[in-house]
Amino acid sequence: MNEQEMIALQKKIDAGVKAAIAAAIEKHRKLGESIAIWQDGKVVILTADRIPPISAEK
Repeated sequence: MNEQEMIALQKKIDAGVKAAIAAAIEKHRKLGESIAIWQDGKVVILTADRIPPISAEK
């Protein structure tokens, strides 16, 4: 695999991981489940009503 193919594969993997994370977060929001995030050096629990909806553009 050459360098250009490796970069293309890395971009596809990144896009897939981001899409999976967004789907999991959205699922938690819709089901009313909280999530834990890292914010300002601390773990913060976001309740479902504080999770922003994923925009259709992403």
